Amino acid sequence: MVRHSGKIAIVVALACAVAVGLIAGEVTRRVALARFEARAMADARLRQALMASEIARFRLLPRVLADDRDVVAAVVRPEPGAVQRLNLKLEVLARELGAPVIYVMARDGTTLGASNWRQPNSFVGQAYGFRPYFRDALRHGAGEQFALGSVSRKPGLYLATRTPHDGVVVVKLEFDLIESQWRDAEGITYVTDRNGVILVSSRPRWRFAATRPLSELVRRAEEQTSGVSAIARVPYRVSGPREIVPDLDSRPYLVSTTAPDAAGWQVNLALPLQPTVSSAVRMAQVGAGLIALVLLGTAAILVERARQRRTRTAQLEAAVAERTAALRSEISERASAEARAAQLREGLRQANRLATLGQVTASVAHETAQPVAAIRSYAATSALLFDRGDAEGVRTNLTAIARLADRIGAVTAHLRGFARKGAGGAGAVPLDAVIEGARLILKEKLSAIDFRVDCAEPGLLVRGERVRLEQVVVNLIQNAAEAVAEVADPVIRLTIAADPHEVRLRLQDNGPGIDAGIAPQLFMPFVTSRPSGLGLGLVIARDIVEEFGGTLAALPPADGPGGACFEIVLVRAS
Repeated sequence: MVRHSGKIAIVVALACAVAVGLIAGEVTRRVALARFEARAMADARLRQALMASEIARFRLLPRVLADDRDVVAAVVRPEPGAVQRLNLKLEVLARELGAPVIYVMARDGTTLGASNWRQPNSFVGQAYGFRPYFRDALRHGAGEQFALGSVSRKPGLYLATRTPHDGVVVVKLEFDLIESQWRDAEGITYVTDRNGVILVSSRPRWRFAATRPLSELVRRAEEQTSGVSAIARVPYRVSGPREIVPDLDSRPYLVSTTAPDAAGWQVNLALPLQPTVSSAVRMAQVGAGLIALVLLGTAAILVERARQRRTRTAQLEAAVAERTAALRSEISERASAEARAAQLREGLRQANRLATLGQVTASVAHETAQPVAAIRSYAATSALLFDRGDAEGVRTNLTAIARLADRIGAVTAHLRGFARKGAGGAGAVPLDAVIEGARLILKEKLSAIDFRVDCAEPGLLVRGERVRLEQVVVNLIQNAAEAVAEVADPVIRLTIAADPHEVRLRLQDNGPGIDAGIAPQLFMPFVTSRPSGLGLGLVIARDIVEEFGGTLAALPPADGPGGACFEIVLVRAS
């Protein structure tokens, strides 16, 4: 009888262990799956943000080019000379910006100029009036379309903008680099449009496949828009809610899908459930089963061998219950800590994005404030000259205002390129013109200052770009002018010396000099000793000088007025 009861106890213990293992496995599966889904969704949103930033980088380009004088000239009067200038400009822009192709079309859809005009499959002369992006641009001012290239047969996103004379500027954006990065990352990433058709994917053969059934009307519209002969069938098998099994793969994948953007595009990230979730479930089942077996076996042995030990058994069960509660509390605390860590990480990302946006905005404000102030001064002077009847003086001031307005546009265009480190547009620049331009901008500030320029060799040429070199000189002179604002006899001296290879510009003032507390951090962003300063001028100035192969440094004051002293070393151009 005792032996029979022992067998029953063993069977009951095994059954309980299996039940506990199954329950623990299900609980663990849900917890692991929830964490897995959260991580997958965070990755999918990050990839969507990266793709959106890549598209946004090129979205403004056709709008800017629509008013370009070479574009307008080619559209209005497509003579050979105008078309050739347009081809060369588009070729340089495409190479510097990394755009696959940029082209301009006439009102009838014929391509007038293209960045690939030298290539055998050039777009020049091709007719694309049938493309929806072209029709939308003419009708609404802008259009976009993802499709196969009719000449290159490479897929891409076409961004189009209408010009003032009914031409159309188009930039084609290809996603080869993004797809390559996705292939190197974990899982399968693919982007679907509002109808569920795959446009971009880390698996190229999935492209232009439908992820859900399409009506015949929608299917024909997708085929006509994308330029493919037929929309392919879904490249995977649905195995459960948000779970798929890709073709040629037996593993189930969990799919996380982001919210659609303005164009209806959604980023989908499929990650394999094994071994992340499955191994955790198996470990939980085995561990819980073993624990249950140990507990039940111990209890059964104690009950069968000695009933008198019930009190001790009860104490042991109470201790086990207390330990189980402690483990559950520890699991809950760890889950809360992970949630807090995720919130902190997202906060850091948001802070980084805001800091970057703030720096760019501050840079634009800083670099355009000086020309705007100069324009205001010339405008006020023009009013006085007009009242006096001095038409020639008014005309001279208006010419200066026009130059300053051109400078604001050029500075803004250059600031858009500060994120790229590649050099562009460097050539031989007359140093006299650079200094004259700086004096033009700061004419009002320098009117009350003894500003001297000592140059032993007039007519020097340096390697660089005129507008950006003017930015450097204006920043340094502006800082010096503010430093000597409270000095009784303000003096700023610009000394220029040259040798066969270099040109050195040394700017010195008789102000209070550089505060020793900020001197080591002088060229760091947002470090400044002036209450109204932004701390960006010297940073931008040094970046510009170094881009042209030169240097910018603060030196101890030489013999003379004292104060602060800065030296610019530029490469001499023959």
